[in-house]
Amino acid sequence: QVQLVESGGGLVQPGGSLRLSCAASGSIFRFIAVTWYRQAPGQERELVASIIRWSDTNYADSVKGRFTISRDTAQNTVYLQMNSLKPEDTAVYYCNGRTARTDPQGDTWGQGTQVTVSS
Repeated sequence: QVQLVESGGGLVQPGGSLRLSCAASGSIFRFIAVTWYRQAPGQERELVASIIRWSDTNYADSVKGRFTISRDTAQNTVYLQMNSLKPEDTAVYYCNGRTARTDPQGDTWGQGTQVTVSS
């Protein structure tokens, strides 16, 4: 079983930056896609950014130009670089790994990491 652990969240001022990490206990490249989601209090979970087949990327309109999803093979980790942060970015951020249909593990979620943007 490949497990995912998010880290890097915290308190940051508006306009600041954070880098979130999604680290795998096994090879993260078992997944065909990794997606960052976020959920703010009282809000539905929303997709933030995805990396598909370790090359193609997709971003929510609200974060385009500010967030970047990337991977580091040596660290077995997917990152979410978050720049120009706004208070509305405050949420719990989760990473999800999507497996191939024939993979018995199935899709996998991390535990989440809190991001708070406030002055």
